[in-house]
Amino acid sequence: MTSIVTTEVATLGDLLLRACAAHPERRALVLPHASVTYGELREGAFKVARALFGLGVKRGEHVALLLPNSVEFAEALFGIALAGCVAVPLNARLRAAEIGFIVDNADVAVLLTSRHESDPTNFLAIIGDALGGGKTTGTLRHVALLRGEAQQGVMGRAEFLAHGDSIDPQAVEAVRQCVRVRDTALIIYTSGTTANPKGCVLPHEAVTRGPVERARYRLSSGGVDVTWAGGPLFHIGSLAPFIGSVGAGGTFLADTYFDPGRAIALMAQNGVTLAWPWFPAIVQGIIDHPDFASEKFATLRYLFLIAPPTLVERVQDLFADTEVIQACGMTETAGVFALCDRDETRESRIHTQGKPCPGVEVRICDPETGADLPDGTMGEILVRGYNVMDRYWASPEKTSEALDPDGWLRTGDLYTRTANGSLIFGGRCKDMLKVGGENVAAIEVEAYLCGHPAVKTAEVVGRPDARLDEVPVAFVEIYDGHDVDEETLIAFCRGQIASYKVPRAIIFMTGADWPMSATKIDKRALRAML
Repeated sequence: MTSIVTTEVATLGDLLLRACAAHPERRALVLPHASVTYGELREGAFKVARALFGLGVKRGEHVALLLPNSVEFAEALFGIALAGCVAVPLNARLRAAEIGFIVDNADVAVLLTSRHESDPTNFLAIIGDALGGGKTTGTLRHVALLRGEAQQGVMGRAEFLAHGDSIDPQAVEAVRQCVRVRDTALIIYTSGTTANPKGCVLPHEAVTRGPVERARYRLSSGGVDVTWAGGPLFHIGSLAPFIGSVGAGGTFLADTYFDPGRAIALMAQNGVTLAWPWFPAIVQGIIDHPDFASEKFATLRYLFLIAPPTLVERVQDLFADTEVIQACGMTETAGVFALCDRDETRESRIHTQGKPCPGVEVRICDPETGADLPDGTMGEILVRGYNVMDRYWASPEKTSEALDPDGWLRTGDLYTRTANGSLIFGGRCKDMLKVGGENVAAIEVEAYLCGHPAVKTAEVVGRPDARLDEVPVAFVEIYDGHDVDEETLIAFCRGQIASYKVPRAIIFMTGADWPMSATKIDKRALRAML
């Protein structure tokens, strides 16, 4: 008889309360210099929820998080959920203009941020630039520090939490019990083919069901699971495993920034059982570090990796007792939508990215006609299931382009499905780069480059990169009479757009140099030139 896995669909707030009720003293989150138990995390989350109510925030309103990985990030994430509000995690690598757009577009009511010596950047300065001097605008009513005290007129942690002193915890509990699993839990912004990022509206069911089901059944070590992820919690690639860890009552390991030596020590000291390095740059940093030794990972049972076959094979040799798992995922599907089966061969794990998760359907279609294609033929992958976003926030046009009336998500990614159902990634049909796991819309970089007075035309494509998968390179045509060099244009971008979006090289073109396809520049030919 086929084994049956029953799934309990829960809200984010419920996950925390259940884990706390079962394991109040167990560590929920561990960083190199801080940790928090489930009991402490519950207490901190309720304080955040009460403070939001004390500021007049209502159920359903949007609260943005501009924080590095930290105990405070976790408190805020679950506090927002307990208050029946929607969390909007902001990429800590974004610049002022990008932050300003998202805060305005997402109708953010409160922005929670940090001023701490370990912060990777000066968040208050970026917010000040984004908001035109730091003043709240539009729907934004408050900016508050969850780490640090008041500065430049911004509410400090103590003042923020004090707003909740007069709020009865039962008021939070009454709202929590009204939250439905199909209510929005998160809006996560991701770069697409347009100049501005799009906000993926993800309901509680989408962000909890898959991660928790995988953590409880597919990825359990049989004891207390200890999960490590090398990325930031504002990214679905690390946030989803964290949510899964909480749902399974496990311990999650993270850091404020990725350092391979610190990561090795953290995993070894805490007996890691499940690791999500995801991308080549992270796993290569670990296995090439002087402190690396396979015996330090004796407890590791599962390791997720999306990488070229040669690297996957090397990792399998180094971690002989660990199941190496490839997967497919994106923000619009709340993370993973396909992964390797338990019984897949070594060869399959090297060359394919898994099979659809239970409850998730996929189709391989002709990108132009939408017709289904036979196995073995590359086409655009469409995904449907409980995990798919509801829509793009405040963008009905983009939503209708991505989601059809039957609920199928057009991913813009090319895949081939084998006869046994495994998926093989073939690139992107959208004009989008993926730099170290971060989506970069080429048109966004092109638009910024064209803001330089000397630039007439800019076309950005991805150049293969062993560490980051690909990096942006710009082909640029200069107006007659102007003289500008490569370093000047790269410097023009630095500090103004996120660092991973900055072109690594500039290739100068003339009008006659551009390869044309009918009426437009042929980017495939540009990629071939690289």
